[in-house]
Amino acid sequence: MKIAIGCDEAGLPLLNVIREYLRSKPEIEVQDFGVHTTDPVDYPDIAEQVAMAVSKGEADRAILVCGTGIGMCITANKVPNVRAALCHDTYSAERARKSNDAQVITMGARVIGPELAKSILEAWLASDFAGGRSAPKVAKMNAIDARYRAAREGESNPC
Repeated sequence: MKIAIGCDEAGLPLLNVIREYLRSKPEIEVQDFGVHTTDPVDYPDIAEQVAMAVSKGEADRAILVCGTGIGMCITANKVPNVRAALCHDTYSAERARKSNDAQVITMGARVIGPELAKSILEAWLASDFAGGRSAPKVAKMNAIDARYRAAREGESNPC
């Protein structure tokens, strides 16, 4: 599995833990979009790059970390064909995959600690989309995404 990762300077300490955790898993190939220093960076720039890797099929999933995880999540969800979920507990991480087919998980380094982050990642990595009753809901999310993307391209007005 290919996983893209990225953070801003606030997320760096937690992403460093995540990097090491992912390196211990031989079945995971990491595509690292940084950052690697505490120099300020605008999180939308990192979130867009990482989410684009998922959107283009260059990565199967992605992990984004900032101070709260909120800004990264909002930005990643702006990228076509990406479903990002902010998760600060294992149940949400599992449901993000099983119910929503979220390919991107975001976390807040100022919200959770390293051990919880590893547990959240373990739950998310171990889960797959369950389909079933969730499949039509995810299909509707994809249809909304496609409709608004088409409107931006001038094909129609969804409003």
